[in-house]
Amino acid sequence: MSRPYYIFQSGSIMRKENTIYLENGNGEKRAIPIEDVEALHIFGEVEFNTKFLNFISQYEIPIHIYNYYGFYSGSFMPRERNVSGELLVKQVEYYVDKEKRLFLAISFVDGAIFHMLRNLRGYKGTEEFQEKISIELNNSYQCRDISELMGCEGRARDIYYQSFNVFLREGFLFDKREKRPPTNPINALISFGNSLMYSTVLTEIYKTPLNPTVSYLHEPRERRYSLSLDISEIFKPLIIDTIIFRLINNNMIKLEDFEEDVNYCYLNETGRKKFIQELESKLNTTIKHRKLKRNVSYRTIIRLECYKLIKHLIDDEIYTPFKAWW
Repeated sequence: MSRPYYIFQSGSIMRKENTIYLENGNGEKRAIPIEDVEALHIFGEVEFNTKFLNFISQYEIPIHIYNYYGFYSGSFMPRERNVSGELLVKQVEYYVDKEKRLFLAISFVDGAIFHMLRNLRGYKGTEEFQEKISIELNNSYQCRDISELMGCEGRARDIYYQSFNVFLREGFLFDKREKRPPTNPINALISFGNSLMYSTVLTEIYKTPLNPTVSYLHEPRERRYSLSLDISEIFKPLIIDTIIFRLINNNMIKLEDFEEDVNYCYLNETGRKKFIQELESKLNTTIKHRKLKRNVSYRTIIRLECYKLIKHLIDDEIYTPFKAWW
């Protein structure tokens, strides 16, 4: 079974027959059979050539690139094999139609806030925060345009973040959300986790006929796969935030796992590896699916969400966001 590979060492990647070879600066090589690779996540300074890119394109393997601080920079996405012109027309139709777009955007916010509230219900002392978030959730159902909806979602998320100081371990104080750049360990964890969630969702979208540049909650723009942002909203609280809570409260991650520059904080390699280990464990965890009546992993649930969206777009089944029932 294929899986993602995370590359931290600097060096080069090359192809030899049907195998990928990773070579570090000392000339040490590691072989990876191409059939084992689902996606490549590159954190180190790595060189590769067009021969290698052509090779992985044949196997439909995306490459996700992260910068020095561990944050998402971009992706190499092989030519799409599951292209559907009919579906693309439908995606655009649902974007252009204000009511159709708003329905989907509200659905994504609904799924996101549901999982925020689900997280907080596990911690005493967050009841007041839950009440305020619930008000924003109810307000979101009445929104008449995307900007108003984004306001509700933003306020709900700010309240959610304010609650973190109630239950996170001492030493990890959270003042406010700061993205560019993150200035403290909590912000660094959120930014790093959200980058990984974005690329994970993008990998799953790529396996479907959906076009990742046409979105509904986030405005489609140049140089970004905004549909991945939409779908990530549902899963960030469910997957990324719960990993952050576990790493901090179980004393699995420490302040030594971060590096701080002037007005900048980021995970070092040790911290990134700890986070990714927990992420992969979470994504591979299986749950008995209520509708399919079989065990599916969190990673599969993300892909199933893409197919639910497709069914909605082709008027087969009305879309409802994924909501964890356990």
